[in-house]
Amino acid sequence: MKKSICVVGLGYIGLPTSVMFAINGHDVRGVDVNTRAVDMINNKQLHIEENGLEERLGEAVESGKLVASTEPAEADVFIIAVPSPIREDKTANLEYVQQATKAIVPFVKKGDLVILESTVPPRTVEDVMLPILKESNLIIGEELFVSHSPERVIPGKVFQELVDNDRIVGGINDKSSQLTKELYEVFVKGTIHLTDATTAEMVKVIENTYRDVNIAFANELAMISEQIGVNAWEAIQLANYHPRVNIHTPGPGVGGHCIAVDPWFLAELEPNLSKIIQLSRNTNDFMPMYTADKIEEFLKEEDIDKGKVALFGLSFKANIDDQRESPSLEVIKRLASKGIEYTAYDPHIKELTLRNQTDNREEAIRGADILVILTDHDVFKNMEPSELAEEMRTNIIYDTKNALELEKWERAGFTVKRLGDTKIERAD
Repeated sequence: MKKSICVVGLGYIGLPTSVMFAINGHDVRGVDVNTRAVDMINNKQLHIEENGLEERLGEAVESGKLVASTEPAEADVFIIAVPSPIREDKTANLEYVQQATKAIVPFVKKGDLVILESTVPPRTVEDVMLPILKESNLIIGEELFVSHSPERVIPGKVFQELVDNDRIVGGINDKSSQLTKELYEVFVKGTIHLTDATTAEMVKVIENTYRDVNIAFANELAMISEQIGVNAWEAIQLANYHPRVNIHTPGPGVGGHCIAVDPWFLAELEPNLSKIIQLSRNTNDFMPMYTADKIEEFLKEEDIDKGKVALFGLSFKANIDDQRESPSLEVIKRLASKGIEYTAYDPHIKELTLRNQTDNREEAIRGADILVILTDHDVFKNMEPSELAEEMRTNIIYDTKNALELEKWERAGFTVKRLGDTKIERAD
């Protein structure tokens, strides 16, 4: 049976989710406090970048099944997909979840279903949302049903993974879980696993914390490898041929709204029982400083005082425009604190909001002493050395993502450096 759905939060998760329900026949009201985003969506324009979103958004809006607004309205289902960031002190900021829950209270009615999609600390549904929803004067679990169904998608492949990935659904009772399962079955082809709300919250945080710990391990391997003359990328690849080993890859840090944030939820809940989690988080938070310090070191090796650095890649992941928690931004802060001149370029970032940011590659590279790859966009992988050599003052490449065919750049006369790899230097 087709239902009316109100989705609160039209960002990287809320908008694709709204579109998916709309193109599958549901009447969807998307809600966001960003009036510019609301206007753009109603005009079939994108305020975020995601593969396949533009055509699907156009279909959803043209059909009349998706309408964006700054205010909620009555519906059969309310989906909350707002940010859940951390504060400076690494504690969870649940204000957006609280505000979104309060916003829907005047509109919920008997028989409605409320779903939280935001990734949150365990017990957020029970301890934060339910007390607010009780203000509706509906009996929770009998007249108003509530569940947590966290998104499990990766930017750039959101629509594919919304459909194909297994989904976790945790209700406050069995009926809440079952109603949520029936709703998502309209487009989810993966298995939908049912549990309780707090377990579902824990599962999502576990998934991202596992990845953070794994990446921290890879980053430690990279730093160790540099000290002992090993190519960490080769060593990790060879180790992963073992059937029970799956080491992730190193890099200049960890970004995004999930992996760089969620482990702190567990650290906040149980600070004395999360030693590995906190150590891993601190290791990954250290990598942007390590990267900036290496850049300074490479400049000094060439007797360049301060110099100019061209930073390629501002998003936290390849081929997307999402800068949330991007380690590139921390690299920039560290370089600026050292008084090192830089330009920043990312072809996926349309709005120029940073100092010394440009949307012109030639401008970014002109007069640079070192080119630093911070994000492994495909467009960077496909660059030709000849396109950049004449623009640079000193031809040094520092690849923190193993994105480039460094031997090709070396043959073209570049001095090549790679995070976690000193073998290149020994080969000279």
